Amino acid sequence: MLTRPKPGESEADLLHFQNQFLAARASPAVKIVKKADKRKGEGGSTDAERPPLQDHKDVVMLDEFPDTLPALTPAPPKKSKIKSAYVHFEDEDPEERLESHDKHITAVFSKIIERDTSAVAVTMPVPTGDPFPRTFHRSEVESEVKVGSGRKSIFAQKMAARRAAEKAAPSAAECMHVPSTAPDALGPEGTAAEAPFPSIRDDKAGHLLTSQRPCLITGEGLGSQKSEQEVQAIHKENLEKLRSMSEEEILQEQEKLLAQLDSSLVAFLKSRRGGKEGQKKELKMEQNRPEECLESLPVAQHGVGLSLSVPDSGLEESVRKEEKMKVEITDDDLPVKPKKEWIHMDNVEFEKLEWMKDLPSPRQKKTKKGMQARFSLKGELIPADADLPTHLGLHHHGEEAERAGYSLQELFHLSRSQVIQQRTLALQVLGRIVQKARAGEFASSLKGSVLRLLLDAGFLFLLRFSLDDAVDNVMAASVGALRALLVSLDDEKYLDWTFSWYQGMAAFPFVPNNEEEEEEEEEEELNGTEKSQGKKLKDENKPDPDVARYDVVKGLLKTRIQHRLRYILEVVRPVPTVVLDILHILTHIARHSSEACSQLLDCPRLIETVVREFLPTQWDPQVAEPGCLLTSLHGVACATAMKFIRVLASGGRSATARLLNKFEMKSRLSRFIAEDPLDLLLPREEAIRLSTEAFRLWAVAAGYGQACDLYRDLYPVLVRILQSLPELLSSCRGKSPMTELSVQRATAVVTLLIHVTQTAGYAAELQAKLSSSEDGEQVPPPPVVWNQVSGLQPFLETSLKRFLQEVSQTETWQALQPLTTTYMIYLGVYYSACSQQPSVNPIDCLEELERLTSEVLQPLLIQPAMQSMWDLLRPCSALCNPLSCSPAPESVSSIASLSCAGGKPPLSLVGSKSPFPFLTALLFLINNITRIHKGLTSKYSSVLDFKGLKDYLHQSWQTGPPSVTPSSAWILRHEYHLQYFVLALARRMAGTCPDYSQHASLHHCVAMALLSRLLPGSEHLAYEVLLDLAFNPEFLPEGKAGGPEAADFCDILHLGTSAKLAQPGSAATFFSKATRGALLRESYQNLPLIRSCYLSHFVHLQPTLTRSQASYQGRNYLVQSMLLPEVRGPILPSDWPFFPLISLYNKVTNAETRGAVLNSLPLDLVNTVTWNLQWVLLLETWRAKTLQSIPTAAKLARLMCVFLTGGDLFLEAPIHRYTAALLSVYCQPKTLDSLNLDAPLPGLASFHDLYISLLEQFEGVSFGDLLFGVFVLLPLQKRFSVHLRLSVFGEHTSILRALGVTLQQFPVPLERYTSPPEDNLNLLRLYFRTLVTGALRHAWCPVLYVVAVAHVNSFIFSQESTTQETDAARKSMLRKTWLLVDETLKKHLLYYKLLNAESPLGFDLYEELPPMRLKYLQTVTQKENKKESPSPVS
Repeated sequence: MLTRPKPGESEADLLHFQNQFLAARASPAVKIVKKADKRKGEGGSTDAERPPLQDHKDVVMLDEFPDTLPALTPAPPKKSKIKSAYVHFEDEDPEERLESHDKHITAVFSKIIERDTSAVAVTMPVPTGDPFPRTFHRSEVESEVKVGSGRKSIFAQKMAARRAAEKAAPSAAECMHVPSTAPDALGPEGTAAEAPFPSIRDDKAGHLLTSQRPCLITGEGLGSQKSEQEVQAIHKENLEKLRSMSEEEILQEQEKLLAQLDSSLVAFLKSRRGGKEGQKKELKMEQNRPEECLESLPVAQHGVGLSLSVPDSGLEESVRKEEKMKVEITDDDLPVKPKKEWIHMDNVEFEKLEWMKDLPSPRQKKTKKGMQARFSLKGELIPADADLPTHLGLHHHGEEAERAGYSLQELFHLSRSQVIQQRTLALQVLGRIVQKARAGEFASSLKGSVLRLLLDAGFLFLLRFSLDDAVDNVMAASVGALRALLVSLDDEKYLDWTFSWYQGMAAFPFVPNNEEEEEEEEEEELNGTEKSQGKKLKDENKPDPDVARYDVVKGLLKTRIQHRLRYILEVVRPVPTVVLDILHILTHIARHSSEACSQLLDCPRLIETVVREFLPTQWDPQVAEPGCLLTSLHGVACATAMKFIRVLASGGRSATARLLNKFEMKSRLSRFIAEDPLDLLLPREEAIRLSTEAFRLWAVAAGYGQACDLYRDLYPVLVRILQSLPELLSSCRGKSPMTELSVQRATAVVTLLIHVTQTAGYAAELQAKLSSSEDGEQVPPPPVVWNQVSGLQPFLETSLKRFLQEVSQTETWQALQPLTTTYMIYLGVYYSACSQQPSVNPIDCLEELERLTSEVLQPLLIQPAMQSMWDLLRPCSALCNPLSCSPAPESVSSIASLSCAGGKPPLSLVGSKSPFPFLTALLFLINNITRIHKGLTSKYSSVLDFKGLKDYLHQSWQTGPPSVTPSSAWILRHEYHLQYFVLALARRMAGTCPDYSQHASLHHCVAMALLSRLLPGSEHLAYEVLLDLAFNPEFLPEGKAGGPEAADFCDILHLGTSAKLAQPGSAATFFSKATRGALLRESYQNLPLIRSCYLSHFVHLQPTLTRSQASYQGRNYLVQSMLLPEVRGPILPSDWPFFPLISLYNKVTNAETRGAVLNSLPLDLVNTVTWNLQWVLLLETWRAKTLQSIPTAAKLARLMCVFLTGGDLFLEAPIHRYTAALLSVYCQPKTLDSLNLDAPLPGLASFHDLYISLLEQFEGVSFGDLLFGVFVLLPLQKRFSVHLRLSVFGEHTSILRALGVTLQQFPVPLERYTSPPEDNLNLLRLYFRTLVTGALRHAWCPVLYVVAVAHVNSFIFSQESTTQETDAARKSMLRKTWLLVDETLKKHLLYYKLLNAESPLGFDLYEELPPMRLKYLQTVTQKENKKESPSPVS
């Protein structure tokens, strides 16, 4: 007996078992049975069982292979159209190749079955007398009827007619036998021996029931000769079934079928039926005319197609409407008349020539919906009703063919065309559209933003893909479009204009300010380094489109665009226009951030190519010839390339060092500075621009203390330039066209001298540190010393005197003002550094300052033109005119822009008539003079008396600042410089001028506003304002002029308020209560301590403060970058007066969140909180308007931190007193009206969560404190969220026993709690439950007891129509009230009348119920069998 194989047996064992089985000739355990094929009948599959039918089908069987294809894994690859183009080698074996491609023979061969043709009609060819078949001619089509749609070709029409004729042949045969039946025997539908049908059925239904052949069943596939008989038998059975049914039954069955069948199947059946109806109608016509049947056969063959119907009636209507709208085309409509003599034009197909006819005139659609915008090839918007000629090439055959122009969607489609010219044209047009959009030309015409729409559609990556195109024209067009998208030449112009302003060299990076990205970063609490590294890693993991959605430049850098631009410059070597566009793009990328500058510097051969090709030391002299047309910019010096290097150097001192040394820019600087622009072999304008950019690059390098060794080498050149500066005066008077460029070059030279002077000013200090034995990092002294720079000051001062004489000449002064501004800044820097030099005699320095004051500055200040300058401050201010720095209409958040497109108006901060740069430089010089020579302070007292300056300051601090954007940040930074210098001058005046007190309040308000507005990079200014201005007693004259006494007198008389200003009592009754005047007097005396408290809490700004001080103090050797920090908002938050309190609360909260118990708080915690409250009280009393930007709810939330910090901290005597004093301020009627707890509060995620924490703290450590209780009660006013009240009466009812604030001590009117009546059913039930259960009693919580009684009384006696649930609830509550055992509570709930603050209860009671209430009460309580009426109040 054979055994089964066991695990572990080898393949040889299996073969041995197989041989034994075959040798034994045993029967297998499994029998193979072939399944019957449905197409072979039911008799089986053997040949002996098959009946010898005539239609036996030939079947090719592959015995060795299965009938079904095996699953091929992997699937066979698709055949390629270019497979024949593959390379084949001679020694390659074809069999191996076949085996490698065809894995199984069944992939090619399988079971082959002959098609069933038993039911196909065979037509014999028509005998003709011609020896050959007759040739088909096109001319015959005109006499025939076209089949189907007119869009078919002639060949397709001919074949369709032939198939229709073949199908109609059997019907025609039947038609030949019709005359054998008597005409009168024909039924109403032309059929013989058919019974009549119900008259209610229409002609169509009757036709279906009398049809001799089925519409759907054909019998094909039955595989027998009797298939026709089977079909007819089924058809007759169906007809008999239908005849036996009524019309209602038929309709019911029809509905059932339609509900069960798929809609697509129903549509298919309808189409099958519709295809047959045409034949039936033809047969009906032919049966009515049997004698003409044979003669009309050809016509019938061609007429079958006309009877095809569209099954969907809706489609029929739409087609019918289209046919009505179509206009028949004739020869007259065509611009060119076709002739039959033309080849293949003997039969004109007019529908194919429809595109040649004239377009209809464009009609303005009278609709409220906007129409699609269309643009010309110049990028201009074409009006919707513009009728432009077609020869302009603006019409096409797409949608709205009658309208000229291309839509953005069509241009996108065209930009991916295979035709090079089309791609180029589309990119060029898109670039022009973007350029015009950024200029604001479409703002009033189009709805929405063109740039935002393009970026959302993927325009950025369309340009990036096109940039990789191998065709030069496409590449050039994409570069131009990308430059239009990224770069604003007007922005660059104004950045160059402000380069020589005070601190104008430093600029904010062009990083977009994205709120969504900020929200993501706020979720991750990381410190500086970890945060930057985490953000960089996150950007690397993001897809390119996601990064570009927030920041376009960062997205482009992620696509390695710098490498592609380098390839274009180095290898493609495009035309000059493309080169300039690429340099502009690189400049914009360099302005983005220091990281972007690093990526550009690290790009292989990019900087080398720019320096070698566009900043060469020698070039073809023919370039300078007039009329010379440059065909290539390679090998020619270019000012744009020098500007790119200068912006790149602004990214950091290390980048500048690499440019100067590795890329040999130091030799280029010597080359372009040593030679006069007139001698450079370049066009004059380009030569001046190149020289200007070279001086600016040198100034940037000198700003880091680098490249100062060139100063010694080029000193004669600088002296020669300074000697020629007075000549600019004559050129300005003569209105030379090169004056503006020459003035810009002169300002760049003076800016360079400013930074060289600053660097030399600290040379002695650095040398002394280096010589000393101090440990630590030693900074080597610069190669330039003070005596090398001091000799240039006389040149500049002499030139300044001459220029200031032209201040009354408007046009001349306007041209020379930039240069005069830099002169003022230079003198301020020079005298500041001179006073610190050990080699300079201090007395000589002071005498020079006195001479400068008497000879130059004092005569200048009395000039009438200076008065007009101060008057222009207000019209040109960005703070007084916030719209002047609003974003452009087409600005997008992902592309940083200064919104200077189209230029700024003359009367704006950076406009041509702006006094800000000159007055800022003048105040900078005056401040340095008064700081060095304090005796000259009184000489400049007239500056603060200018009416224009006072009006400007008064309006600027009261007007809310514009939102922080790249545009507003750039402008406001310069305005804040002027305000700071005014305040710094005021601080010096306050100690020396007795008449200064009249300006003190104004200047203190300006200082307080400036503190909450200063932007990152100006931390030094914020520190100086905090140190010398904000807490300076001289700027709070109320402390000396009877302010505390006035506050006490106001409280006594209750002036301006009807609120109770008495401070709530406390559990610590042994603390003596102080008046508000006494508290203010104590706070005023503690101002130095308050200042030290705030300065210590801003210590986290120390790193940024150090960098800012290096820039403002001129310590160039410490400056790391000319790019300021990213702008996310002001340095200090608007609620910075509460900062120490918030800091302590966060410290405690964070410790508790980590599970730590903060047992020991700082030793000076009480003092810190007290000083914070003192400062807030001073501001709320004497500078209330400076805190108007903080919502009252935010102030209240910050004050709640007193109770949430440090357990029983609020019980400390000074903290308790000042908190009570502030509460009395916030409980004034006007302040309470402005209180809104439902609005989002800055710095607070949820006020509800804060209030829950306050309730939990009150439960734990309140000790029944009345002041704490008032803070708990304040948010429960009726107009605030009901969830706050639900929290008290639902989850924290235990506090109701400790809220013992009496009605006399509560400073808020109870009407704010009881009006309007409560409508929340859940809260009303909680009110009633706490009253009934005794959890809320008048002795424990008088305020909420009165509130609950008032609301319950109003609810139970309310008879307004409401929902059934509410009505049942109030009736039930009224019945329960009537049944109360507590007579006192029952009396209060039933007889409550109205609030009365003088009553001990807090409300009045009815002596007896009004008749209406009494009747309602009796009606409700009758169900309880209460017959007696309620007794009156005793």
